[in-house]
Amino acid sequence: MISSPHDPSSIRQVPIFHGLNEQEMNLLQKVTQIRDYRKGEVIFREGDPSDTLYIIGEGIIKITKVAEDGKEQIVRLLFPDDFFGQSVMLQSENHYANAVAINDTVIYTIQKQDFVNTLERNHKMALRFMRALNERIYQADEWMSLLSLMEVEQRLASVLLLFNDRVRSKDGRFKLPITKKILASLIGTTPETISRKFVKFISENLIEVNGQRDIHILDFEGLKKKAKTL
Repeated sequence: MISSPHDPSSIRQVPIFHGLNEQEMNLLQKVTQIRDYRKGEVIFREGDPSDTLYIIGEGIIKITKVAEDGKEQIVRLLFPDDFFGQSVMLQSENHYANAVAINDTVIYTIQKQDFVNTLERNHKMALRFMRALNERIYQADEWMSLLSLMEVEQRLASVLLLFNDRVRSKDGRFKLPITKKILASLIGTTPETISRKFVKFISENLIEVNGQRDIHILDFEGLKKKAKTL
């Protein structure tokens, strides 16, 4: 981890901070630190003390746990504007999982008391933060349903649509933000199965794949149907 030259004022673009007046934003910027994390760098480990709110400015973070057999299980992926470590805002506890940078990443950090003080001064922001927490719970429930109830093809179609949305693609073209190995871990299958499903999606004219990770969604409606039913 190294200090970042990025301008702290860019935190103004984070959705949960929209609506702050100039004085409140200036106060928030003063207590915000910015850090660069390199690909593969650990941000925190399971069991570490939790006293910081993290907000992603650039890059992708994976939240992971290690099973008894030593295998890594990805709990979720986090993208720009996502926040994590939020449990510290509600209660004092240690981190329940590991956070690792998938690629070079820029993260804003705010210490607990500084953030709590800001929420106390801005009720609208506190309400937005509560809504964001509720949305996070909903997404977690949806993800558990995806893993437990869907077939592999449904999971893969769902994740491709998610990636297209989260990397803000406008024409269905995006670079797969993770390797096939990580993707396989994310949706609970093997890299070999991922490769076979990609070939199937290509043969059905749902997607094009150039190289290892350049994706072009050709048929959004077809992929959405694939995500819902087989």
